[in-house]
Amino acid sequence: MHKSYQSILPSHNKLLQKRWDTTYYDEHRRKVRTAAPMVDTKAPPTYMHLHLKLKKLQLEEERLATIERDNRILLEKMSYIMRTRGRVDNRNMYEYKSLNKEKRQRELLRVTKENQAILQRVTLRQPEYSAKRWADVWDEEQKFIDNISHYPKDWWLMKKERTKSKLDSRSQKKRTKTESPEERTELKEKEQRSKSPEEAPKKQEKKQEERSELKEKESPKKQAEEKTELKEKQEQKEEQQKSQSPVKESASPTKDSEETREEIAE
Repeated sequence: MHKSYQSILPSHNKLLQKRWDTTYYDEHRRKVRTAAPMVDTKAPPTYMHLHLKLKKLQLEEERLATIERDNRILLEKMSYIMRTRGRVDNRNMYEYKSLNKEKRQRELLRVTKENQAILQRVTLRQPEYSAKRWADVWDEEQKFIDNISHYPKDWWLMKKERTKSKLDSRSQKKRTKTESPEERTELKEKEQRSKSPEEAPKKQEKKQEERSELKEKESPKKQAEEKTELKEKQEQKEEQQKSQSPVKESASPTKDSEETREEIAE
């Protein structure tokens, strides 16, 4: 193979030249492979003790263990107390006694007796002025004032009442003009209810009957029938009077007219 090898530089031995060239080339390739950059762009190194924190975990486990141990001890103590009376007597039967109690009681009795005596003196004291005599004097003076005065006492109130009564009467008149008979009956019913609540149901029944009669009379068909009946009765009476006596004809029409008027009014 060394014979076919052609070196760039002149050499006496091609075999040695080839070996030297291959060694130089391999060293060059190794250097290229292991070449380091001028700027370090790698990520920073990660350390396990920063992520796990084993000391912190150990402390947490110890804390939980102590808590569990304390809870277990408390439960044991509570169960023992529930099963038995326990080793501690928490009852305190001592009565507190005051050294100044008797003196305070004596002072309180003295004060109450004095207050009762003052109250008795106040209640037994008679007044120096008589309110009844003052009231009698004022009534007499009021009579003199009424006799002297031009207008009576509380004349402005009387005037207001009169004006109110006038306005109420006017409003009632206006209502009676505008209201229908049914509304009038309803208003009367309300007034009677307010006056006598016990007799209200009986009066309501009567008024309902009157309403039904009014409605029947107000119907146009029945009115026309009543008019025709009245006319027929008048004609029959006139014929009977003419047939009985011609002298009584002068008095008969007046009586018939009066009877017809009464029937119509009814």
